[in-house]
Amino acid sequence: MPPADSIPTTSAADFGDFDLSLAQRLLDDALTGADDGEIFIEKRETESLVYDDRRLKSAGYGADQGFGFRVVAGETIGFANSAELSVDAVRRAAEAAVLAKQGKAVDVTLKHDNPVRSNQRYYQAHDPLSEMDFADKIALLQAIDAYARDRDPNVVQVSASLAAEKRAITILRGNGEVYHDYRPLVRLSIGVSLEKNGHRESASSGGGGRISLFDITSPDKWQAQVDEAIRQALVNLDAVPAPAGEMDIVLGPGWPGVLLHEAVGHGLEGDFNRKGTSAFSGKMGTQVAARGVTIVDDGTIPDARGSLNIDDEGTATSCTTLIEDGILVGYMHDRLSARQMDARATGNGRRQSYAHQPLPRMTNTFMRGGKDRLDDMIANTKKGLYAVNFGGGQVDITNGKFVFQCTEAYLIEDGRIGAPVKGATLIGDGPGAMRQVDMVGDDFKFDPGVGTCGKAGQSLPVGIGQPSLRIRGLTVGGTGA
Repeated sequence: MPPADSIPTTSAADFGDFDLSLAQRLLDDALTGADDGEIFIEKRETESLVYDDRRLKSAGYGADQGFGFRVVAGETIGFANSAELSVDAVRRAAEAAVLAKQGKAVDVTLKHDNPVRSNQRYYQAHDPLSEMDFADKIALLQAIDAYARDRDPNVVQVSASLAAEKRAITILRGNGEVYHDYRPLVRLSIGVSLEKNGHRESASSGGGGRISLFDITSPDKWQAQVDEAIRQALVNLDAVPAPAGEMDIVLGPGWPGVLLHEAVGHGLEGDFNRKGTSAFSGKMGTQVAARGVTIVDDGTIPDARGSLNIDDEGTATSCTTLIEDGILVGYMHDRLSARQMDARATGNGRRQSYAHQPLPRMTNTFMRGGKDRLDDMIANTKKGLYAVNFGGGQVDITNGKFVFQCTEAYLIEDGRIGAPVKGATLIGDGPGAMRQVDMVGDDFKFDPGVGTCGKAGQSLPVGIGQPSLRIRGLTVGGTGA
């Protein structure tokens, strides 16, 4: 057993009569002759409230617990999970998972390297479900609705939601290694619709992270979010159709990093590169972006939405440099991809729940700031688009090709910001876009803590960020002349 002061632990969860010692012995037996594996035990509670059209539309509470038992032999994985926390269930799961040692992959649901250890804590043990009374939460959503309608006479609909969860995690590994983590998460989302002269536009804003509910529900915080949503909707009410064609793009700081996350970040996850299916496969040590472009994934940012004390395999999270000054220097790894690529696990082994297997996943992924000023980017652009906010997008990991919809954008004409436009989409490929960056701003900013990332059917909270930057010669899709 590792010394107690070397094990990252917040507190052991109360799993009732579940015998961790016996489960550990069953795991050790199952791992004999295998390369890796663990028992991931989880207890989770969630709460969500949605206030829409001047009434409480829904209020939900959920509680779940269970475990996932994994045995890895070479590239073969045996995985079984159960919502029943009992030694009998663990024994049945072990019988299924050990088939991996016979070369039989299995994934069922039932009724070698030592990870780096750290005692660092990147968030406090808040209980966001019980910090506020239920009646106070409803009153908060009512206040948001009333404030939004009072702010602008064109507001015709308001939607506000509050979500909170807490997770208690215990991970058993071979040789008696035991890891614990407690993970709070909160999010406030606000949407508004404004109508003027028979034309309606909607916009949204919000905030969150691994913080207390009080950190996002103080009046100054939620009022600022309401004001931002109304501002965006008003801009789009006056927007003209976006022109189409090739032009220079200036991206604003913060949330526009979602383009970076999708078009570049996923391609730097270890499993895609181990399989050779990423646009960045086989390019380690080569220039894949313009000089001045440095991209990192950092799971250690205090209170950030994507941060973790340890990942879902028990490895301490870290700050992993992926692209440094344009050169590809690293990938994000879980234990499996690290072992198969002769690399170090970076603390990016993440799973949606006990019922899912871990995969290499982003935590907080962002581009570091540079020395250029946003005003200079605009002034030095003769014809282009200033993209401030983004909606959804599509990306092909194999070649990095993307299509992203701008939800707030402006024309740039002769070095000045012009009319707002609607219907603009950015079309390109991630590696190509990164090579076309010629100015990197000094105004780095994170998103407000609302990002969610999907991969292989699993959704996880993530952080996104970047400074403003200029990309030369992207294709813009639009409906205007």
